Parts: sequence; structure tokens; C-alpha cells
Amino acid sequence: MPLRITSAPVAGIKKNRKSNHVRPQPSPFSAHPRRKAAASSATALRSSWKDVHDQDQLPDLGLSRYISETASLTNVVQAIRYIRTTMFENLPQRAGMNSTRIAEVLNLRRSLPPLASVAHIHTVLDAPTQVEKEIMEMVTSGRVRRLLVPGRGSDAAGLGDCLVLAEEWDQLVQDNGILEASVKHKFQQILQRTANISAISGSAFTVPEYMALIRAGFLVSSSSLAHGSSSIASLPALPNNTAVATPASRKSPHDARNHIPAADHSNSFYTSTLFLSLPNTGPYLRLLDASRSHLLSLLDRSGAGEVPLHLLRERWDGAVENDQSFNVAKRIRGEISGVLPGRTKKWKQLYGMSFRWALEEALGAGLVELFETGSVGPGVRRL
Repeated sequence: MPLRITSAPVAGIKKNRKSNHVRPQPSPFSAHPRRKAAASSATALRSSWKDVHDQDQLPDLGLSRYISETASLTNVVQAIRYIRTTMFENLPQRAGMNSTRIAEVLNLRRSLPPLASVAHIHTVLDAPTQVEKEIMEMVTSGRVRRLLVPGRGSDAAGLGDCLVLAEEWDQLVQDNGILEASVKHKFQQILQRTANISAISGSAFTVPEYMALIRAGFLVSSSSLAHGSSSIASLPALPNNTAVATPASRKSPHDARNHIPAADHSNSFYTSTLFLSLPNTGPYLRLLDASRSHLLSLLDRSGAGEVPLHLLRERWDGAVENDQSFNVAKRIRGEISGVLPGRTKKWKQLYGMSFRWALEEALGAGLVELFETGSVGPGVRRL
């Protein structure tokens, strides 16, 4: 028998195809759709939170000083500037708005008057006696001017007393393109002589000056405020630096330039009271009223009319996407991480108004109160 040189014929070893491996039985949960653990847990947490905190009343340990303690303000001027600069949030990088809408938002923000209500100032400072004393001293010295802004329909729900820095008021007068230089100079002189009042006699101006100041939005006649709601609150929605004219101001230019009968002149102008105003106060009042209504509607979603502060803030902002790591990862994978800000009511109707600013204004108006819960942080209750 010849000796085989190679081992090729014996290399073809046949493997035993029978195996002791047992195929696992299918899981009883294999028929259920697969879901990510994070998403299901978040849904469960939201559901349990709604069941616990939206139906039951929160523990009340007394009124909270969260706003005044976190504002870190020491005087009235700081409070006015704080209120002026914190009304709106910055535009997000992914706003979900086209260039036309972005321009509309920015233009409206720039056109609003530099108002700060006294009630709002008391909310952020929380020192009633000291604040009132400081306001009187600053108004008397002419550094701050007081302005009466009637509310829509009911003065109790309106702004009431407002403060404006004198330098900002003077700048608005100087930048106005409707008034002539002589009218601007005369108006500012009268303001300096009457720094502590919010109304001026009609005899201080001539007929053309009276009408020019009303058209520019710096004066409102008492007759226009006597018909239910404030006339300045009925201005067009977009800023246009106009105010509603009184019957006297609707006279033709020819009548204004020529002789006016003595009786009409006395009845229409010299016996009337002119209230100080600022341009575009109407859009400001409508925006403020919309923010109050929206905040109260968010509170009404809870059965007890109260909700933790951080949950109310989440409702105000809406389910928007943010720059947290897991949301960024979702966007990279092409998954939905929340709606764009431009689709929320906060940006569509309120032009990006800050939640904290709206809350402070509602607190000052007496519409809500802030209280300590002891467990979930400050709570907000509708009054």
C-alpha cells in the first residue's frame, strides 16, 4: 500500500451537525412595540405629576419672597431698568420664524413705551415704605416722571400708576418726527415745571400744538377717557405713533390755522384736562392684557387653580426644543426633539415675552400669589 505524502484526503473531517444548542423560546413581550426607556419613563413621570399636582392642592407654608430675593435690586431706578430690560427674551437660534416675522417682532419691541408700573416695582423690591418714599423723592426732583395709564374697561385691572425715567421720556420727544422743534421745546419746559403731576391744563397749549401732541401720542384728552375704556387701548395693533383724536382734534387743518370762535375755543381746549401719555401705549396695553390672560389660562388647566412655579414656566414656554445634549442628539438623528419656538403662543402672540416678567406683572396686579410649598419649590395660585 503506497505511502500518502499529503493529508488532503483526511483533511475533510465531517463535523457533527447535531448540536446540543437549544433555540430560546420567544419572549412574551416580543409582540409589543419597542419603545425607548427614556421616552416611556418621561411619559410616566408627566402622567404621575399631572395626577398628583394638577388635581390636589399644594401644601401652603405662607407667602413666598422668591421674586424679591432673586431679583437682587436695591433702589427704584434699578427696578425700572430691570423691568424695562427683562420684558422679552432673546431670539433663539432656531426660532422657526421667517425674516418678515422676526422683523415684526423686533420692531414692536423697540416701539413699546419705557413704562414700569408702580405695582411691578413693589413686587421686585418688596419694601413698601422705602419704595414709596424713594418714588416721591425722585418724582419731586424730576428724575422720574409719573404717568397714569388707564386699563381696558376697568381701571382696577389696568396699570394705574407708572413710572418713566425722565431721560428716556425726553429722548422719545426729541426722536419724534411729527413734532416741530418749537413744540418739543415748549412741551419739555412744561414737563419740567410740572414734574410731579400727570395732567396738564388745556390752556397750556395752542390749538395746533394741542393737536400735534395728541397725534404724536404724548397727550390724551379727558373726554377721550370718559367713554368706558381708554382710547389709547383701542389703537391699531401695529405701532404707528398715533393716538385717537378728540372731537376738537378732528377739525380740518383750515379751521386749526384760522380764527376759532371764542366759545368753541374755550369749551374744547381751555376747559379740558390733558393727561400725559406715551406713543404706542395701546399696543403695550394689549400685549400686557394678552399675557395676563394667557398666564391665568395656564393656571386654569389645574383643577385646584394652583401649580408649582417650574411647571407653570414649562407650560408658558411650550414643548419647545432646546440645546440640551439629548435633544441635540435627537436632531442629529433626524428625530423630533420638540416644536420650534415660533409655533408657540409665547412667540406668536406675545412676541417672546419672558415668563418671569409676566408673572411679576400678574403678582403686582393682584391676579395671582406666590407661596411656599416646602417640597416642590414656590407655587403659584390664582386669586
